[in-house]
Amino acid sequence: MPRVKQRTPELRDRVLSVAVDVLSQDGVSGFTTRRVAQRAGTSVPAVYELFTDKAGLVRAVYFEGFARLGRALAEVTETADPVGDLQRVIPAFRRFCLDYPALARVMFSRPFQDFDPGPAELAADPSVRSVLINKVRRCVDAGLLVGDTTDIAHVLLALAQGLAVQEGGRWLGKSPLSVDRRWEVGVSGLLRGFARDADADRGTGDGQQQRH
Repeated sequence: MPRVKQRTPELRDRVLSVAVDVLSQDGVSGFTTRRVAQRAGTSVPAVYELFTDKAGLVRAVYFEGFARLGRALAEVTETADPVGDLQRVIPAFRRFCLDYPALARVMFSRPFQDFDPGPAELAADPSVRSVLINKVRRCVDAGLLVGDTTDIAHVLLALAQGLAVQEGGRWLGKSPLSVDRRWEVGVSGLLRGFARDADADRGTGDGQQQRH
């Protein structure tokens, strides 16, 4: 009689979910394969069979992080206001980084020495990228922002990452009001910068000459 298979997709999903929890609760320094296996009710060899090694487990956590972030961004409903829709994506990103700071660190800062994402991993967030770029493209197509769509999306994401790091480190302000204000100042100021470019491009000939 054949042996019942133990390394099932269900076990993989459970180990991955537990791995995200361990990372969130114990941080990067407390993230070990043994701890993940214990909390998932399985063995270290089983985890290695599923993910090859610790780097493979971290790689899976990396993908899972972007999948969760992509779902969070996709939940932001679309309205007739493209710029407002783009602005409303940022609080979802902010909330994710505050709820999962260690996971966000794995996704954006590469804290594990045995996992250095290559081109395939760095390109593995199509849902996050597509949500952000599609919302930027709506603004560009409507003439509300001017610039390369991908450039705008990258700059906006970089700003949001930096603000999230500052807030997580309690460097962004001493009160919730001041922190919220600085998020608003940063995001709205950046988008106004691209909108000013749009105004200049649609301006008079004299205005255009002043740009040369």
